[in-house]
Amino acid sequence: MPTRNTSDVIVVGAGVVGAACAHYAARAGLSVTVVDRGPVAGGTTGAGEGNLLVSDKEPGPELELALISAGLWRELAELLPPQVEYEAKGGLVVASDEPGMRVLRAFAARQEKAGVTSREVPEDRLHDLEPHLAPTLAGGFHYPQDAQVMPAHAAARLLRTGGERIRPRLGEEVTGLLTGPAGEVRGVRTTAGEIHAPYVVNAAGTWGGALAGLAGVHLPVLPRRGFVLVTEPLPRVVRHKVYAADYVADVASGSAALQTSAVVEGTPAGPVLIGASRERVGFDRTLSTEVLRRLAAGATALFPVLGAVRAVRTYLGFRPYLPDHLPAIGPDPRVPGLLHACGHEGAGIGLAPVTGRIVAACLTGDEPPLDIHPFRPERFADTAPVPHLAPPAP
Repeated sequence: MPTRNTSDVIVVGAGVVGAACAHYAARAGLSVTVVDRGPVAGGTTGAGEGNLLVSDKEPGPELELALISAGLWRELAELLPPQVEYEAKGGLVVASDEPGMRVLRAFAARQEKAGVTSREVPEDRLHDLEPHLAPTLAGGFHYPQDAQVMPAHAAARLLRTGGERIRPRLGEEVTGLLTGPAGEVRGVRTTAGEIHAPYVVNAAGTWGGALAGLAGVHLPVLPRRGFVLVTEPLPRVVRHKVYAADYVADVASGSAALQTSAVVEGTPAGPVLIGASRERVGFDRTLSTEVLRRLAAGATALFPVLGAVRAVRTYLGFRPYLPDHLPAIGPDPRVPGLLHACGHEGAGIGLAPVTGRIVAACLTGDEPPLDIHPFRPERFADTAPVPHLAPPAP
């Protein structure tokens, strides 16, 4: 069992990725200390919509992660209490015209070869799935493997599953890494003192690059800001996660400029969540009325009924962006004992379980569930360093 200052592994970050790393490490028999300068899910996780998606991913390493993680989320849903609001409701991607449908058909065909299940929904059958959709759409594709979860509750519950094997230390900021004579990890230094362990997992999300910098290694994680509009509680107006076809292109884009695409989904609690926006503006938390206007316009274009509904609040978060759109997962050969689990951008909630499984396997010497070479943290070592953006003062 972990003591106050010693454990088998230290996980830095109490978001859903860090919680999943702690969960699977504890299941493997390790003692875990989870350190975060704020509360559980106080960063990107707490600002997420809870999407568990395969529908928005091109065939390749990230889709492989997503497919494995979808199965792990189904397993976790049996273990975790109802408060995590796991809902296997599926996703619906819609196109406004026939050229858009051709793009969706080609995309779905590529995904099918990689193991994704989808079916085309013609224009006259869209309302069977979503009765309130606009009548002018050309059709869409239904993805039954898409799901949703309440991310903050999921992170908190995952941390509780380990019992005494997982010890959270919240409100402590990591200020340095402790190393031995050969540069190997010996623990971390925090604002409350030292914590000792032979392994440290960087699950610091948007601040993963800054934590890597404390270890003397380059990991170019940057924040990518996004807003979410939240409506008043409603009857189930939106049954699936519904988004316009251009959302997929926005997810894959590396542009720093503002991008918005219509993403609308209901929740078990009643409010409808409306996104999505992406822009790289550092850690600027300024409210953008232009973004909110675009989100509202996109949502009402898909669901005209929402035009008469009140938006009761908005919130923003920062996705941890890496230039090649793949997370950094696994051991860092530059610093023995340091592992990374960050840079998932907007897919961290969906990919948290598989990330936790990979990290636990690396810690125990077991075989990871897939080839982790594409996610190696040192792949950016030869790129020009970028300044690490300091987080705002707590």
